[in-house]
Amino acid sequence: MNTTPWTIRRVDRVTDRTLHGLTEVLVDCVEGGASVSFMHPLSRSRAEQFWRRVAADVASGDRALLVAEDALGICGTVQLVLAMPDNQPHRADLCKMLVHRRARRQGVGATLMRAAESLAADCGKSLLVLDAVTGGDAERLYAALGWIRVGAIPGYAFSPTGELCSTTYFYRTLGAKENAHADA
Repeated sequence: MNTTPWTIRRVDRVTDRTLHGLTEVLVDCVEGGASVSFMHPLSRSRAEQFWRRVAADVASGDRALLVAEDALGICGTVQLVLAMPDNQPHRADLCKMLVHRRARRQGVGATLMRAAESLAADCGKSLLVLDAVTGGDAERLYAALGWIRVGAIPGYAFSPTGELCSTTYFYRTLGAKENAHADA
């Protein structure tokens, strides 16, 4: 029995309804100050263009997309970039973990992360990599979930309002090898 006010599902085909919900989440996150590759103000048409490119990658199998949904619709999402160079078939990039402000601090982000890790393992991936704004909520979440901090790059990107910010890279090994790598 699900006791949370939201559910997680994998999206295999991005419908117009899903596109609308994903657009709303992305715009809300940028309006809330999240540094997720876009500048403020982010137009709905620009956000929709981004999601249409993601939808094409989902349809081709190059990317996996998970969404969290509550009574109001999509309230969170995360992606796995599965298409990697020939010498890296064992890994995926985890990206665009977004939670709408209405659903934050309820466990949505942590549940999306665990679901993405499980999905990555199901897809035959044993190594995940991601980055987050240094000192931000996402960095704290990833560390709390056991991701290994590699290091920070100062002045990596601009925040949505134009200030330079650092990014911190993390990795996580999946499966039996995870503990061996975490102790190294």
